[in-house]
Amino acid sequence: MIAVVDYGAGNLFSVTNALDYLGIPSVLTKEPVQLERADGLILPGVGAFPDAMRMLSEQGLTSVLCRQAKQKPFLGICLGMQLMFENSDEFESCDGLSLIDGQVRRLQGGEGLKIPHMGWNELHVQNPCALSQGLEGAYVYFVHSYCAYTSAQRISAYCEYGQKVPGLVYDGSYAFGAQFHPEKSGEAGLQILKNFGALTK
Repeated sequence: MIAVVDYGAGNLFSVTNALDYLGIPSVLTKEPVQLERADGLILPGVGAFPDAMRMLSEQGLTSVLCRQAKQKPFLGICLGMQLMFENSDEFESCDGLSLIDGQVRRLQGGEGLKIPHMGWNELHVQNPCALSQGLEGAYVYFVHSYCAYTSAQRISAYCEYGQKVPGLVYDGSYAFGAQFHPEKSGEAGLQILKNFGALTK
């Protein structure tokens, strides 16, 4: 059973609907006991980094998420991925969950490129990981203004958008993060969720 973390800042039903479509059992919850009993965790997220961290803290979820991410498969999606890093400067300086080394900073973009970055972009696999199977050359859907700045070894796949944008990151153990939305990325996105589901069995 995969627990989708319901903390008030997630694109929850798109994620659970995608898991249902794949036949992967899931539960939407913010109860620490259910999170601890789950075989894997998904942390979705839309909105601003400080607001999301505040909500996690107010609901007493930060410590349980950090602990569980070291014991079982963990997937952060979009803002949920950004929360996995050490800190962000979105609106204010704010500490994250520190599951992966690095910071979250505003996209630099480039000439003719709009911020936020919205739309489909091609992924390139840099370091294969358990979720990257079938991703080379795949197009996935992004919606974000901030991105992770981390070491090359933590980037499994990236896209180009005026700069190298980490699309899929990992800690080398249980924790993974997708800057794009797998649940909105067609077959490639479903494959990632399927790969994640396989880790929980």
